[in-house]
Amino acid sequence: MDYNLPPELEALKQTIRQIVRNECIPLEPKFLSTPPGTYSGGGKGTPGGLAEDRWGQGDLPLEDWARLEKLSQDTGIYTMHVPVEYGGGGMGAVGHVLVDEESKRSIVQVPYAEVPNMMYGTATADQVEKYVLPCVRGEKGYSFAQTEPEAGSDPGGMMQTRAVKDGTDWIINGAKMFITGGGTADFVLLQAVTDPEKRQRGGITMFIIDKGTPGVTFKPIRTWIYPQAIRQYFMFLDNVRIPNSQILGEEGQGFALGQKWLTHQDRLLRGSLSLGIMTRGLEMAVEWSKKRMTFGQPIADRQAIQWMLVDAYIDIMALRALTRWTAWRSDQGEDVRVECSMVKYCAAEWGCRNMDHFIQIFGGVGETMDMPLPHWYHTLRHARIGGGTSEIHKFVMARALTKGGVSWEG
Repeated sequence: MDYNLPPELEALKQTIRQIVRNECIPLEPKFLSTPPGTYSGGGKGTPGGLAEDRWGQGDLPLEDWARLEKLSQDTGIYTMHVPVEYGGGGMGAVGHVLVDEESKRSIVQVPYAEVPNMMYGTATADQVEKYVLPCVRGEKGYSFAQTEPEAGSDPGGMMQTRAVKDGTDWIINGAKMFITGGGTADFVLLQAVTDPEKRQRGGITMFIIDKGTPGVTFKPIRTWIYPQAIRQYFMFLDNVRIPNSQILGEEGQGFALGQKWLTHQDRLLRGSLSLGIMTRGLEMAVEWSKKRMTFGQPIADRQAIQWMLVDAYIDIMALRALTRWTAWRSDQGEDVRVECSMVKYCAAEWGCRNMDHFIQIFGGVGETMDMPLPHWYHTLRHARIGGGTSEIHKFVMARALTKGGVSWEG
C-alpha cells in the first residue's frame, strides 16, 4: 500500500499551506479584534456556500475576504473537491479533507465552495442551474434542516414536521431547531414526514425551500459557542405551500439524502476540522513551551508538559490516518457510514481534550480571546454534541459491531 498523497494533491496541500501561513495567520489579530458582522453583515458578503456565518468569532473588511477568495479560485482550491461535471476539480473526498484540514489551521480560513453533496446526481437540471451551480460559484448559501425540538438523536423516529399533498403542491407544517445559518440561507434543504408509517424507510422527503417563502419564519438561538454572533435558528413552518418541483430526488428519499450529507459534510469533515485545529494548536504549544520559563527552565523540560504534547501528537497522527483512509474508501464508492461515525467521535473527543491541554500549557494567556485557542475550544467542545452526540456515534458503532456490519480483522 502506498500511503503517500498523489502528486497533484501533495502540490495542492503545499499551496494552501503557504496561503494559510502567509495570508491567513497574519490576519488573525485583526480578525479577532473585530466584532462579527462589522463588515460582512452577519454572513452576507463572505465567501462559501454553507450559510452559517463562518466568521462567528470575528470579521475582516470585505476586501480581505475578496483577496482570500481570489487566491483560492486562482490556485484551483476553491472548487477542487466539486465533481468535474459541476465545474470542479473532481478530487473527491480525499481532496476535500486535505484542503479542509489545511484551511482550518487558521481561524481565518481559506474559502472554498461548499455545495450540498446530496444534490450531486439527484438534483434536476433546473435545480442544478438554480441551486447547485450558484453554490459552486459561491453566490448562494444553503442550510440543512433536520433537527427538531423533540427529534435530535432520533430524527427518523421522532420527526414531527409534516408535508401533506394538495394537488400538485405540498403543505408543510412544523418546527425545526438548531438550523445552522437558517436565517441567512438563500435556500433550505428540509426534511418532512410524508408517510408516517414508513418514516425513515421511505416516508421522509427532502424539500428545497427558498428564502422568503410565505409561512416560513426564523428565530435566533444564542449559544456559548459564538457569543457575539448568531449562527443557530429555530425554523417555523405554518401552512407553507411548496410545489412538487421543489422536491429533491424522489418522494420518500429524503432521509437517505440527509444521511448522505451528514456522513460526508458533517461527520467526515469533523475529522479534518479537528486535525487542522489540533495541528496548529500543537505547533503553538510546542513553540510556547520552549520559550516560557519557570524556575529557570523552559516548561518544555517539564514531564507534565511533555506528556500533553506527545498525547496530542499521537492523536493527530492517528486521526489523520483514519480520516484519509475513510475518505479514500468513500471515493471508491464504499459505504463508510460507520467509519465516519468513528472519525466524528475521535475528532470531537480527542480534539476537545487536546485543546483543553493546549490552553493549560499557555496558562492565563491561553484564555485571552485575542488568541484562537479559546475560540477553537468552543468549536471542538460543540463537536461532541453537534452532528450527533459522541454517545450516539458510539451506539452506531456498537450496533454495527454486534450485528456484523463491520470487520476489525484487517
